[in-house]
Order: sequence, then structure tokens, then C-alpha cells
Amino acid sequence: MANGDNIFEAVTADTIAHETARASKHSLPIGAPCANCHTALAGPWCYACGQRGAQYHRSIWRLGLEALEGITDLDGRLWKTLPRLIARPGKLTREYLDGHRAAQVPPLRVFLIVLLIVFFAGGLSVSRSANDFNLLSPKNDKLNAMSDKDRAAFSNTMSHIGDSNSKVNISVLGSDKENMFWKAQLKRALANPQNFFQEIQEWGPKVAVLMLPIAALMLSLLFVFKKDTFVFDHLIFSMHSLSFQGLLLSGVFLAGIWLDGVGWALWLAPTHLFVHMRGTYRSSIFGTLLRMFVLFIGSSVAFGLLVAALFLIGLATVR
Repeated sequence: MANGDNIFEAVTADTIAHETARASKHSLPIGAPCANCHTALAGPWCYACGQRGAQYHRSIWRLGLEALEGITDLDGRLWKTLPRLIARPGKLTREYLDGHRAAQVPPLRVFLIVLLIVFFAGGLSVSRSANDFNLLSPKNDKLNAMSDKDRAAFSNTMSHIGDSNSKVNISVLGSDKENMFWKAQLKRALANPQNFFQEIQEWGPKVAVLMLPIAALMLSLLFVFKKDTFVFDHLIFSMHSLSFQGLLLSGVFLAGIWLDGVGWALWLAPTHLFVHMRGTYRSSIFGTLLRMFVLFIGSSVAFGLLVAALFLIGLATVR
């Protein structure tokens, strides 16, 4: 059984092996002089100066494919890993934990790729539905639905945000200086909603990464009495599980651009989690459902806190 001490060693060894294989495809012949120090090459890299002995006079099309290959590891493993992540997640994670890793993309690499896909798809969805995300201003047409009294009160409140004499109380940390800062930032966000959402998109992936250790910590507590199960196991499970949730959310974002009512697909998330958790940890039906319920409560609280933190970070950095 793997333990927490070998996570970096396993990922590093896997990366080095595949980078060496990829480098060998485009290396100069053995014995050719290194372009940097003119030492005869004995492999993909020069043993004297460390420079890669590659032939870079290749077409732009070939270079583009190689760059894509470097990002997604297009040696066949990606297209074997993703279908199994969707259809047989428990077996995929169990095999990785048992040491059968050569046939699949490292979980951390999958997680990071999916994270980028999520925010790319979310950005497209927000851009396509921009009218639904516009922050209200006194001139917004949606104010026409308000009564004259409510519209006047709203306009008066908006006009005083950021004013040092304002009676609008925005208390985050308590001091008058801090409240003035948040009032001014809120006024900037309302005046420039696109800049605000741009900050949200920029900081989103960085904040979302925190879900990984949070999920692993909660699983460690839920399976604290399970023998031969380590934090490493929970990290791998969390990477695979969050990767699927990200793919599902990305699909809903993209489908929602053209179709209505696709949110029902999110019900696949708990079903997949049940199959994944039971297949990985080999727990009973009742034990799996109970842990899923506790995990749902904890994840909801953590997600809400991260969303609030992301909102405050976006508000604090908007210009």
C-alpha cells in the first residue's frame, strides 16, 4: 500500500520517464555534436553541459503538435484515463493506489488540466450570458420593475457608496479606514463589473486548488479508523473525484450556452461519488452513504467560505 511519503517521488519519476521518451523522439543522432559545447551526444541531453540535443528545425505544425502533446501528454494515456474516470472511477483510483500507474495520466496533472477547463468553460458561459451577471446601477433597465420609492432609495444608496459620510454600513474588519476601503472597492466593482469578474476569473483557479487539501483532510477524518489507508490515498481520491466534478460542471456550463435546463445533469455528481468512494475504499453501502452525507455538509461549508473569500479577493483587487 502506498503511503504519503512517496507522492512526490512517484509523480517525479513518472514525469521524468515520459519526458525522456518524448525527448528521444526528436533528438539528434547518438554521436552528433552538442550545439552548445560540441561534446558528442550519448542521449537526449548532453552529459557535459545539460542542453537538450534536439533538432528544432521543424515545421510550425509539428512544433504546435509537440506543444499540445507536452500539455496533455498525448501518448494515448489521456484518452484511456478520462473514460475510466467517468465510467469506472473506483477501479481507476484503486489501480493507481495499488501501483498500476503506467497506463494512466498522473492524477495531479488531470486535476490541473480540468481546473483550467472549468474556468475556461465558466468564462464562456458568463460571457454568453453577460446580461444575467451585470451588477445593477442606477441607470440599469431592470430598475424599471421597482416602485418609485424603491428606485429612489436604491439610487440614493448607490450614490453614497464610497462617500466617507455615507450611512451605508459595510463592516468587514471593523475600523472606519477599512470600511472606507471596502466601500470604495464596491463602488469600483459596481462601476466596472467586467473588471470585477476578470479578477474573479484570475483568482478563481488559485482559490479552487484549496479544495484539494480540504477534501483530503475531511476524508482522512471520515476514514480515520480504516487500516492501511493514508493521506496519500485520500489525496489521489480527491484529485480523481474533483476532476470528474470539474468535467461535469464544464459540460453543464458549455451545454447551457445553447440549451436550457441542463442543470439536472449535476445530479450525476452524487451518483458518481457513491460509485467512486465505494469502489476505492471498498466500504459498505450504509457506510458510504453516511460518509457522503458528512462529506456533503463539510464540502458545502468549505465551498461557501471559498466563494466568499474569492468574492472579497476580487473586490479587494478590482481596479
